[in-house]
Amino acid sequence: MLHRTLLRFTLSAVVATTAYAQKDAAPNSQPNPYATVENWAKLPEGRTWGSTSAVAVDRDGKSIWVGERCGANSCAGKTDPPILKFDSSGKLVKSFGEGMLLFPHGMAVDKDGNIWVTDGQGAAGKGHQVFKFNPEGKVLMTLGKAGVAGDGPDTFNQPNAVAIAPNGDIFISDGHTPRTGNARVVKFSKDGKFIRQWGGHGSAAGEFEVPHALAFDSKGRLFVGDRANNRIQIFDQDGKFLDQWIQFSRPSGIFIDKNDMIYVTDSESTDRDGYGHNPGWKRGIRIGSAKDGKVTAFIPDPSPGSGATSAAEGVAADAAGNVYGAEVGPKALKRYVKK
Repeated sequence: MLHRTLLRFTLSAVVATTAYAQKDAAPNSQPNPYATVENWAKLPEGRTWGSTSAVAVDRDGKSIWVGERCGANSCAGKTDPPILKFDSSGKLVKSFGEGMLLFPHGMAVDKDGNIWVTDGQGAAGKGHQVFKFNPEGKVLMTLGKAGVAGDGPDTFNQPNAVAIAPNGDIFISDGHTPRTGNARVVKFSKDGKFIRQWGGHGSAAGEFEVPHALAFDSKGRLFVGDRANNRIQIFDQDGKFLDQWIQFSRPSGIFIDKNDMIYVTDSESTDRDGYGHNPGWKRGIRIGSAKDGKVTAFIPDPSPGSGATSAAEGVAADAAGNVYGAEVGPKALKRYVKK
């Protein structure tokens, strides 16, 4: 049996160490200071958007990287390059990765400008991997085994997100299905050596149901979007539980900028019983402070509908404060600008 280091905590420890009230505001009550820009990013003629949840800001603070699922919700059998870079005007300036990925899901750009992408499905000898590309599209590192689903130190099963610590350590959230498969965060050194993992299915502190998003704040704390538990959990880089927040609703995506502004998408909340159950919370993008947890703005989903997902899953914000929402259901990339 492969050795694993799992850190588990009891629910009583959560109650004893954290207070996660609504941070002085009722759900959905914050103002929306943003206007929506449709069709900002221009694809080549004849190509249409597929589902996307992978979006990140280039190290220049202006350009936007997107992982797009080849005009559909999978790149299986497609020859389109799924990794796209747009300049600040929305012009496509770079594309690569054709034939390499099935299901680009999460994305991060490190301090050296390298692009990290998770491939969140597996079939026919592809997928269940994490790739590190240089800005020109050269593969610098691959984690996981192509097409092999597993829970060991060198395999993943539906990896969702990747985040790179200031010292180069690599963090990957793994597991996309509630109560089955993986539900963990895995830490590697900057050269790809396994260090530790923590998690497991459940709702106690340090347990997850669909750890869907990762982001670091300026203190080096790791924010994990524990989506099916309707919460964000916060850890140190050794996996020690620090806090949990529910005031950002059901997190599909998390982005934290250099000023500790936090952007969190909710693409699933519903009052109905069953999947997405989070009564009283509306879908949309919540914006606030990663320092104190206060939510200050809310971009509501204009059409939540009745489906399992809608509007933005992935989220990023450029240096000018423009917000980008990567949408799985509507198959689009939205830009939000201050009114």
